[in-house]
Amino acid sequence: MVDEQWKLAGEVLQSYWNINRATVKLSQQNAASLGITLQQIGVLNTLVAKPYITLTELTESLMSSKSTMSVTIESLVQAGLVDRQVSVHNRREVRLSVTEDGRSVSRKSIENANAYRAMSLVLDELEPEEIQTLLKMNQHILAKLEASQIEPK
Repeated sequence: MVDEQWKLAGEVLQSYWNINRATVKLSQQNAASLGITLQQIGVLNTLVAKPYITLTELTESLMSSKSTMSVTIESLVQAGLVDRQVSVHNRREVRLSVTEDGRSVSRKSIENANAYRAMSLVLDELEPEEIQTLLKMNQHILAKLEASQIEPK
């Protein structure tokens, strides 16, 4: 019984990994068509949605390391897609914003969102009730996983 449960757990995990891999691949193709990386698209889209945030806030929002985010921001600044401004309230604090070129790239990334288009086509083949069931199941699984207190052996 335990072996069967482990097998099922593996199959479920593998299915999520496969879906993730497929959507990441589509998103990477979108980024490549714009001449930037997936990480850079994430930064631009976040800064469009949350203008004038700090590097720390951006790092937390995208769940990335500060060093990785610093390198990404530097490349976007060099490309003319992001600006840095010293905060008027705290001179040690730097706020990040998207340039007009950065806003244009962000807009194109959303218009060309291959992963969203592909998922939309898949969802067109499902009944609305099936989609709602899928979403509820995923939310339930996520809540249980986040609440689990399993210690590594």
